[in-house]
Amino acid sequence: MFKAAIGASTLQDALDSISVLVDECKFRLDDDQLGVRAVDPANVGMVDLTLSPGAFESYSADGGVIGLNLSRFEDIVSMANSGDIVHLELDEETRKLLINFNGLSYTLALIDPDSIREEPDIPDLDLPGHVWLMGEDLSRGVKAADMVSDHVRLRINEQTESFYIEAEGDTDDVDLELTSEELVDLDAGPADSLFSLDYLKDMKKPIASDAEVHVEVGEEFPTKLHYGFAEGEGEVTFMLAPRITSD
Repeated sequence: MFKAAIGASTLQDALDSISVLVDECKFRLDDDQLGVRAVDPANVGMVDLTLSPGAFESYSADGGVIGLNLSRFEDIVSMANSGDIVHLELDEETRKLLINFNGLSYTLALIDPDSIREEPDIPDLDLPGHVWLMGEDLSRGVKAADMVSDHVRLRINEQTESFYIEAEGDTDDVDLELTSEELVDLDAGPADSLFSLDYLKDMKKPIASDAEVHVEVGEEFPTKLHYGFAEGEGEVTFMLAPRITSD
């Protein structure tokens, strides 16, 4: 059983966060939250999203799991105006998702959840470096890095208590330094890791410029990016595997 109503802009924000990594996924319809956890086909990036009942106008579920084609779902939701309320209901007999908003009705065929990749386990990492910064600063650093390279380095200087977003190209380099005064907060620890810029560019797309992003980073370890949306009723964690460099 699943029946819910949610603002179109909130639903679109949630779908944007997932679709940057995967084309289809499982939606866990628990009674206390809606959840999605998925990993991209190359096992480089992972997304973990939760929406609490407070993110919805109404929410009722009993713990089922459904499989959805995200591009088809997004195409339908994109027809809604940002202020519309999208009504969602699972038809138990046909195993289809009924979608209604602003006088429009859609019936979306579901995907067999067993045909979709298993949800990944979240590694229990105790990363030493923690940075809290605004989405606009993360976007600025990623955009600058993209001008010179296809890789980006995230680094913390413990002595100066600064966070760096760096990239080295064949001829040009770029370096964004954010001091502790310019960051929301910083828990300095040994952190220096290199990542694929293509993945980081995709991950930063759904993050609002005024969102506070918590970045966890270590030395040649995966990074975690956490941020909230829907007035704190929605949470997203991205995890990105590092590119290991050899001396």
